[in-house]
Amino acid sequence: MDFYKRVGITVRAVPEGKVATYGQIALLCGKPKNARQVGYALNRGLAGEVPAHRVVNSQGYLTGAASFEHPDLQRMLLEEEEVLVSAEGRADMKRDGWKNTLEDALRLKEMFEREGI
Repeated sequence: MDFYKRVGITVRAVPEGKVATYGQIALLCGKPKNARQVGYALNRGLAGEVPAHRVVNSQGYLTGAASFEHPDLQRMLLEEEEVLVSAEGRADMKRDGWKNTLEDALRLKEMFEREGI
Protein backbone atom coordinates (compact mmCIF):
# COMPACT_ATOMS: atom_id res chain seq x y z
CA MET A 1 0.00 0.00 0.00
CA ASP A 2 1.35 3.44 -0.90
CA PHE A 3 0.68 4.85 2.58
CA TYR A 4 2.99 2.26 4.13
CA LYS A 5 5.71 3.12 1.62
CA ARG A 6 5.31 6.77 2.57
CA VAL A 7 5.60 5.81 6.25
CA GLY A 8 8.86 4.01 5.52
CA ILE A 9 10.35 6.97 3.68
CA THR A 10 9.24 9.40 6.37
CA VAL A 11 10.49 7.37 9.34
CA ARG A 12 13.86 6.97 7.61
CA ALA A 13 13.99 10.80 7.44
CA VAL A 14 13.80 11.19 11.24
CA PRO A 15 17.32 12.23 12.23
CA GLU A 16 19.39 10.12 14.60
CA GLY A 17 18.99 11.42 18.15
CA LYS A 18 15.48 12.72 17.48
CA VAL A 19 11.98 11.28 17.93
CA ALA A 20 8.78 11.90 15.98
CA THR A 21 5.19 11.15 16.89
CA TYR A 22 2.86 8.77 15.08
CA GLY A 23 0.68 11.77 14.23
CA GLN A 24 3.62 13.76 12.91
CA ILE A 25 4.58 10.87 10.61
CA ALA A 26 0.96 10.55 9.43
CA LEU A 27 0.77 14.29 8.71
CA LEU A 28 4.03 14.23 6.73
CA CYS A 29 2.64 11.27 4.75
CA GLY A 30 -0.37 13.40 3.77
CA LYS A 31 -2.85 11.54 6.01
CA PRO A 32 -3.05 13.55 9.26
CA LYS A 33 -5.76 11.34 10.80
CA ASN A 34 -3.88 8.07 10.25
CA ALA A 35 -1.61 7.99 13.31
CA ARG A 36 -2.90 4.52 14.26
CA GLN A 37 -2.11 3.26 10.78
CA VAL A 38 1.47 4.46 11.24
CA GLY A 39 1.67 2.36 14.40
CA TYR A 40 0.15 -0.60 12.59
CA ALA A 41 2.63 -0.28 9.74
CA LEU A 42 5.58 -0.15 12.12
CA ASN A 43 4.28 -3.00 14.30
CA ARG A 44 3.71 -5.29 11.32
CA GLY A 45 6.87 -4.35 9.42
CA LEU A 46 4.82 -2.98 6.51
CA ALA A 47 7.00 0.13 6.22
CA GLY A 48 10.13 -1.92 5.56
CA GLU A 49 13.40 -1.66 7.43
CA VAL A 50 13.08 1.60 9.37
CA PRO A 51 14.31 3.07 12.66
CA ALA A 52 10.90 2.51 14.30
CA HIS A 53 12.37 3.14 17.73
CA ARG A 54 12.35 6.87 16.88
CA VAL A 55 8.53 7.00 16.80
CA VAL A 56 6.64 7.72 20.04
CA ASN A 57 3.12 8.74 21.01
CA SER A 58 1.90 12.33 21.11
CA GLN A 59 3.11 12.89 24.68
CA GLY A 60 6.50 11.31 24.01
CA TYR A 61 5.78 7.96 25.65
CA LEU A 62 7.49 4.89 24.25
CA THR A 63 4.41 2.84 23.39
CA GLY A 64 5.90 0.47 20.85
CA ALA A 65 7.47 -2.02 23.31
CA ALA A 66 5.39 -4.92 21.99
CA SER A 67 6.86 -4.36 18.52
CA PHE A 68 10.42 -4.95 19.68
CA GLU A 69 12.19 -8.20 20.55
CA HIS A 70 12.71 -7.01 24.12
CA PRO A 71 10.41 -4.62 26.08
CA ASP A 72 13.30 -2.23 26.83
CA LEU A 73 14.85 -2.30 23.36
CA GLN A 74 13.21 0.93 22.19
CA ARG A 75 14.51 2.76 25.28
CA MET A 76 17.98 1.29 24.86
CA LEU A 77 18.17 2.27 21.17
CA LEU A 78 17.03 5.82 21.91
CA GLU A 79 19.45 6.20 24.81
CA GLU A 80 22.29 5.01 22.52
CA GLU A 81 21.35 7.98 20.32
CA GLU A 82 21.45 10.23 23.41
CA VAL A 83 17.68 10.79 23.51
CA LEU A 84 16.59 11.56 27.08
CA VAL A 85 13.99 9.04 28.30
CA SER A 86 12.46 9.43 31.76
CA ALA A 87 11.98 6.60 34.24
CA GLU A 88 8.31 6.56 33.16
CA GLY A 89 9.35 5.86 29.56
CA ARG A 90 8.80 9.31 28.12
CA ALA A 91 11.13 11.00 25.64
CA ASP A 92 11.89 14.67 26.19
CA MET A 93 9.98 16.10 23.23
CA LYS A 94 11.18 19.67 23.80
CA ARG A 95 14.80 18.60 23.67
CA ASP A 96 14.69 15.60 21.34
CA GLY A 97 11.50 15.95 19.32
CA TRP A 98 12.04 16.25 15.57
CA LYS A 99 11.02 19.75 14.58
CA ASN A 100 10.65 19.12 10.90
CA THR A 101 10.65 22.12 8.62
CA LEU A 102 8.54 23.04 5.62
CA GLU A 103 11.57 22.14 3.51
CA ASP A 104 11.54 18.64 5.07
CA ALA A 105 7.86 18.25 4.22
CA LEU A 106 8.36 19.45 0.64
CA ARG A 107 11.36 17.15 0.18
CA LEU A 108 9.28 14.18 1.38
CA LYS A 109 6.42 15.16 -0.94
CA GLU A 110 8.87 15.31 -3.83
CA MET A 111 10.19 11.86 -2.93
CA PHE A 112 6.64 10.46 -2.86
CA GLU A 113 5.97 11.93 -6.29
CA ARG A 114 9.19 10.48 -7.69
CA GLU A 115 8.21 7.07 -6.33
CA GLY A 116 4.67 7.46 -7.69
CA ILE A 117 3.11 7.02 -4.28
